[in-house]
Formats: sequence, structure tokens, C-alpha cells
Amino acid sequence: MAAVEIETFEDARRAVAGGSPPAEVARTFVAGLSPEERLWCLDGDLPTWAGLGFLADDGYHRATCNGAELDRVGFPGIRFSDGPRGAVVGNATCFPVSMARGATWDPVLEERVGEAIGQELRAVGANLTGAVCVNLLRHPAWGRAQETYGEDPHHVGELGAAFTRGLQRHVMACVKHFACNSMENARFTVDIEVDEVALHEIYLPHFRRIIDEGAASVMSAYNSVNGEWCGHSRELLTDVLRGEWGFEGFVISDWVFGVREAGPSLAAGLDIEMPARMVRSLHLADALERGEVGWADVDRSVERVVATLLAFDAVLSAPAPPVEVLGSADHRALAREVAARSVVLLRNEAVEGRPVLPFAASERVAVLGRLADEINVGDGGSSDVWDLECQTVLDGLRAAVADVVHDDGTDLVRAAEVAAAADVAIVVVGYTYLDEGEFIGDIPEVFSSLFPATDEPEVVERFQAMAARLPTTTKPQHLVERPRGFSLGGDRTSLRLPDADVALVQAVAAANPRTVVAIQAGSAVVATEWCAAVPAVVQAWYGGSQAGPGLADVLLGEVNPSARLPFSVPVDEADLPAFDKDATSFSYDRWHGWWHLGRSGTDAAFPFGFGLSYTSFALAAADATPADGVVTVRATVDNTGQRDGADVVQVYAELPDPEAPPRLVGFARVEVPAGGSAEGVVEVPVDRLATRDPEQHTWRPAHGGHRFVVARHAGDPGAVVIDLDL
Repeated sequence: MAAVEIETFEDARRAVAGGSPPAEVARTFVAGLSPEERLWCLDGDLPTWAGLGFLADDGYHRATCNGAELDRVGFPGIRFSDGPRGAVVGNATCFPVSMARGATWDPVLEERVGEAIGQELRAVGANLTGAVCVNLLRHPAWGRAQETYGEDPHHVGELGAAFTRGLQRHVMACVKHFACNSMENARFTVDIEVDEVALHEIYLPHFRRIIDEGAASVMSAYNSVNGEWCGHSRELLTDVLRGEWGFEGFVISDWVFGVREAGPSLAAGLDIEMPARMVRSLHLADALERGEVGWADVDRSVERVVATLLAFDAVLSAPAPPVEVLGSADHRALAREVAARSVVLLRNEAVEGRPVLPFAASERVAVLGRLADEINVGDGGSSDVWDLECQTVLDGLRAAVADVVHDDGTDLVRAAEVAAAADVAIVVVGYTYLDEGEFIGDIPEVFSSLFPATDEPEVVERFQAMAARLPTTTKPQHLVERPRGFSLGGDRTSLRLPDADVALVQAVAAANPRTVVAIQAGSAVVATEWCAAVPAVVQAWYGGSQAGPGLADVLLGEVNPSARLPFSVPVDEADLPAFDKDATSFSYDRWHGWWHLGRSGTDAAFPFGFGLSYTSFALAAADATPADGVVTVRATVDNTGQRDGADVVQVYAELPDPEAPPRLVGFARVEVPAGGSAEGVVEVPVDRLATRDPEQHTWRPAHGGHRFVVARHAGDPGAVVIDLDL
């Protein structure tokens, strides 16, 4: 290395291309930076007041949020854009929310979505995205439930890893929010109390899975864990993430309030405070002078950022896709495919001898409800996407059915009359960005000390020059009247539909026996008071720009539904663990979702992993063979109906410890022809069955008798049980 002259980032790139290790090259590169340049790399490049004002005034959709850019040496730094359901910068394709994609139980499909979103992110100038949101759905009231994949760590980890693979063909992926971030209203202040076993067995495995997949970056959470802010937690950011897991990328903070103190955050292992020059700009120099942190800490963080960009240089230096890739025909076709593949058929009873769904395009269809003709793509916060071509449920059905009538449902008598005159009635109900999503609320007074009194003039000048060069981004018409900044969102106040929706469902069902209810929501909706009154129910989510066409494809039978619930739907809210959206302290244990219901012997209204089809399936046989550290499970699925379809084989493991929760340890989507059979193969590494030893702070290898339950959903009475001694 000493013989290689590295003065610019281009020199560093050539050195890595020539075979030098990125970490060594980064060390040499950073040694040549001035102290001021090194400190510049430890926070975002935005001026606080001018920058945050720009972001609040729709700037989040116009430009990437940059950090660590060094003009003198040609270092591009990070150029961040969000993207859980599509690139946030520019007029990108809006895909169904992550929870909807979790319902596909299809990592191959999710990898395709990641690649498409990655292309669009790169086309708008991003090289880093916070799209991989994988906090567990501990309770369906969580406002940002829609941004993750479900309630189970294995399921979430596999979908998140697939998404990461797709994204990182074009940009670096940042996985968030690390860790235990499953409450929204209290996210800035709540302390999560969790023991080591629950932390490592429930709340961290999916993060580790995505780190093992090669994620470039991690975003720390706002909340604290066991009394330590996540952005200051040496245990999480150094001991676990780097020491135990071997992570070599860089850590960024969550936006604005993710760093409370300059020195402790740097010492703990947080590399970049985002998105603006705030706490570290104000206080890090003093922390260095006091010896609270040293220049070795500074260099370590800058080296991580540089080394990661060098490691991804082959991806990031490749030509960017043209801007025309945003909203391209191929990506819209994929969005429609995903919208259809995500629809969960929850109920489909026969009326006059035949199931209500699918219905024929020749029938007269009444579409009812306040959401039927509303663009309803989800949260209005940091995951919002400015797609210019969104199609509602009504749009989708009108394009596919000749005779469609619509009523907004505000007058129940009129709605019933419209429904009664139709062959089939579709009632669209649920929530919007006003009911659930990212939440800011009133900023606690304690945060005022985080903000500088004024911006640095030279930083403002640099920012203004950047803003003047930005291309035009068109605000979608349906958002023009929405207040700028964040929507009300927040954690849900109820798991049930609004009273007006329930009344509409009941009125329409009384008027038309062939009534279908389509639920738009980010997680579970308790349907006990009305579900038995309607023969057909589908969970339709926030289905993205092609929500209407995708749902129409399912309702009309062009697509046979194959989605499965990524969470449990309870009969009653009381069946779930407690949830307090205003908590200042809260305890997380190993029991939520399907584990909690199973432990208490409470039946779900619709269990985890459940979903119907227009055909029928049965598990005919299953066996499990251990060899070379892997248990291979083979299951034969019979299609006992008259249509081709896809089922999901799910493998659950019961551990020797009767106090330990069972685990989902694998799953496989299986395409089965009508009247035929197909084999699903699930490989379960034995280390997936390890348990946490809180005394040694390590993992105990699996041993003893294990029961493998091969099923079609949690608690499946038709499951095949296999006992193995490992």
C-alpha cells in the first residue's frame, strides 16, 4: 500500500480495481484528508434550518439527502433516498406497500421489486436507500406497519434479504430501524425493555439475515433499548452489529432526532448523523478536545463510509439507467403483478351454489365506498411516492367490466338501492394516511438543544447551488391539497373499521347477497362485527399505483389468489398483547402475534400464513431428513380443485424447551396444476434452531428432540408432524 499514491477518490477506485482491499485503501485515503474534511464526513451535508425547510416544502421528493461529499478529493459521499414502496425522489413507480408484498410470501418476486426500485433510485441520482424497513409488527396498531413485511422474524428476514439483493444491483441498501422500533407516536421518547433472549431470538434475527445478505448500511432507531438511545448504543452498534455479526458497512442515524449527543454516538459506532449539520457540528469538536472521543474514532467512521463505497464501486460506477425508467411500462406491469399477487382471499362462501368470487366481466357490478374512487397508496410520510399514474379500484374495474356503477356510500339508503340493482357489490373500506403512518406530532422541548441557532453561510450557499440545479418534479394532482410535510398518521386508535364503513358493509350486504368487502389497510383489521354477514372478503392493502387493475385481476379470476397473511388477525383486540401508543417505557418479550395466540390457546379469526384460493389444496405427505447441518423438508401438495394455483408450504419447529416459542423456520411457494401434485422443498439450516445463552452471550447449538410441523398456516389442523432428534 505504501507504494501506491492515493490522493483522490479516483486513485482509491483504481487501487481497489487493481486488487487492493477496500478497507486498506480507505485507510490510506482518509489519512490524506484534513481534520476539517474528516469531521465533515460525520454528518449530513444539509444546513439545518434551510435544509429542513426545503425537505418540509416537498424537497424530500426533489433531491437526495447527501452526506460526506468532499469536492477537493472527488469523494461523492452518500446520496440517500427513501423507497420502501418506490423511489421517493422524482415521479417514480409506486409499488404496493411492503406489508402487501410480505403477503406474497415470494422472495423471488420481492427481489424483482427491489431491482426495479433500485433502477429508479439510481436514475434520480441516489446511491443509498433506506427502503429496507424490517421492524417486526409486534402489534397491528403500529402506525408504520405497512412499511415492514409482517410479524415473524424469519418471514421478514427472507423478504428483506430478497429486496436487498435486488436493490444492491443498483444502489447500496440501508436496513432500518435498528432496533425494537415498533411504536410510532412515542418513537422519540420510549424506552424498550427487552431481555437478551427475546432481543436476539425475536427482534434481531431478521436484521442479521439482511446483514449476512450484504446490506451496505444500517440506520439506528429513535427509541432507546434498555435505557440506551439506539444511536448511542455500543451494545447494538458495536458489540452486536460489528463484533458478533461481523458487519463492515456504515451506520447512519434516523433523521434529525437520531443523535442526542455528539461524542457518545460516535464512540458507540454511529458513523453519520443525518440529514443535516446539527449535533455533531455543534458539539463534536468540544468532545474531541475533552477526550470524550478521539481522532481514531473519527477516522474509523470515515474509513467505514469510504470503504463501503469502494466495495460497491462496480455497482455505483456503472452507467445509471435513464430517467425514463421511472414509471416505465415494465415497472407498471410489475406493480400490477405484485398488486394482484398480494391480495389475500380471506372468505369466499357460496351463494346459490357457487362462490361469489371470481365473478364474470359480463355481470353488472356496483362499487361502493368512500375509498372506491380514491387514490390510496398509503402513508404520507417518508415513504410517500409521487407516482403520476395511480389507478383506483373503480378505475381498475371500469377498465375490465362493461357495466359498473359507483356510489360513495355516504347515503346508506341510496347505496343499498345501487347494490340491490347489481349482480355483485364491491364495498371498499379501510384506512388512509390520516389513520396510520409516520408521525411527528409536537416536538418535545428537550430537543431544542439539538438545533444550531443559525446555519453556516458557506453550507447554505453550497446547498442553494445544489437546489438551483434540480430538475423539475411534478406533484401528483391528488396530493396538491394535502398539507406539506408529514400526514397525521401515527399509531392506530382502533383495529376495527370506522363506524361509517361498518354501517355501509351491513347495509350493502343486506341489499345484495353477493357482496365482496375489499379492505385497504397496512395491517390487521378486526372484522368480527360484520364478517359473517358477507360471503367474500379480501385484504387489498395499499396496493400502489396499479391497485385497481391488480385487484380487478383477482376479483375477475384473471389471477388466482395465492397470497397468505403475514400476520394474525384476532377475533378481538383483547386477544393481543397490550399496546400503548403514548408509553414512555414498554417491555417486549418473546410472545406476540401467532406465538401469543397459540400460547394462550386463542383461535385467530384468520391465522398467520392463512389465505384462500379459487382452487383447493391438501398436504398429502411430508418428510424431513437431517444431513450436513441442514434439515431438508419435502412436502407433497395436492391441488384438489379445478384450477391451477399456488400454495405456500410453511415449516414450523417446536424446540425441546417447552418454554420456548415455536419458530417458523422455512417456507416455499409451490405451483400446482389442477388435479395434480407438486413437491415443495424447504431447507432448514440447523443453526436456525439455536437458542440464546444469556449467561455466555452466545448461541447454544440445537440438540435433542425437535418437532417439525409442515403446514399451510399457523395452527393448521391438517399439518404433518415430524419428530427428529438432532
